[in-house]
Parts: sequence; C-alpha cells; structure tokens
Amino acid sequence: MESTRILAIRHGETAWNVDTRIQGQLNIGLNDTGLWQAQQVGKALADEPIAAIYSSDLDRAFTTAQSIAQSNRSLISTRVQADIVQPHTGLRERHFGHFEGMTWAEIEDKWPTDAKLWRSRDPHWSPQGGESLVVLNERIAQCVHAIASQHLGEQIVLVAHGGVLDVLYRLATGQDTQTPRTWHLGNAAINRLLWTPEGLNLVGWGDVTHLQEAQQASRDESTS
Repeated sequence: MESTRILAIRHGETAWNVDTRIQGQLNIGLNDTGLWQAQQVGKALADEPIAAIYSSDLDRAFTTAQSIAQSNRSLISTRVQADIVQPHTGLRERHFGHFEGMTWAEIEDKWPTDAKLWRSRDPHWSPQGGESLVVLNERIAQCVHAIASQHLGEQIVLVAHGGVLDVLYRLATGQDTQTPRTWHLGNAAINRLLWTPEGLNLVGWGDVTHLQEAQQASRDESTS
C-alpha cells in the first residue's frame, strides 16, 4: 500500500510559551529562542527529501516552516524558495475561546469549573467561543487526510502547534482523547509519521538531538 511520510514539527518557542499563557489562535510570533530553534530544525532537515511544506498560517508556525524551506537542499535545488510553504488553516492550534491570552494560573483562579473540565480532558467541553477536543480531533484528522492523500510515495512537512501534534500522536498510537499525556511536545522537535488511507502510524517522536547538539557546540565555542 502506498504511503506518505510526514515530518511533523511544532513551532519554535514564543514568549507566551515561557509564560504558560494560552495562545490558541492568537497570532503570537517567535521569541529569540524560537527563532534559533527554527534555524536549527531547518539545518537538521536540510538533506531530507521534501516534496512540500504545509504550515498553520499563524506566524509562529509559518516562520518555523519558512526556515525549513530556506534550508532544505531538495527544495533549493529545484529553485523553490520560501513561498513553497503552503498555509493551511486546518493546522491551526485549538481555538481556546475565552481562555486565550490567559495564563494557566489565571484560568484556575478566574474559571475554576472550566479549568477542571479542561484539565480532565472532557472531550465534549469547549471554552466559550472555542473548540472541544472532539471538534479539534475531527478537524486535524480531516486536514491530514486531505493533505497526505495528495503526496503518496513522497515525504512532506507539517508545521503546527502543540495541540495539533498531540492529536497526531493519539491518532497514530490509538490513544483515547481522555488518556493523560505522557509524550513530549517539544518546540522544534522532529516527529515522524507514516500515513496510509487506513490512517497514521508512528515512526519516531520527540527528536531534539539537533537542538542539544547545537547547544553543546555553542557551549564548546564559548569555552574554547
């Protein structure tokens, strides 16, 4: 059966990640660390054969995707520049409604009942004006199917958000929506999936070797 190889990447770090502030579908850009992470994941994927790059249209993901496009030799060799990145609203983060812009602590303090439902991963609950986990899961599953089915026999990149990556992991491993998360969703980590018309399969998850090696090289240079 033909398949599509997927490199799923979470965007680089933002100031709101550091502050544990809910970004949702608000358009927050990368901080300096996030820009550095985007450069490193671009370098790490420079020699990967990539047919196409799809990204959430939110800046933090799109900037990360552009870094990958600008570094990848298979794209550069075909004279395809950064505009190879195809924005897709289906890859946006979960819409968190009235939670957006709030820190975790502020949510716990202001809306304790909602916070409890959120923490328990109630699949049908949604923040006011936002998406439930059921709706999010359906959106991501449909989006990935629509994209991956166009690239059978090829490898593509999807750049998105923590909530999106969480859904992809659950779809690939058969984890229930309410199962507590035990897997890593690191900024600019490399995650590998295989898509067939039957669904997703996990190949590799949470690879941050490229970030660790770059950090070590920087420390070595500073002490030499």
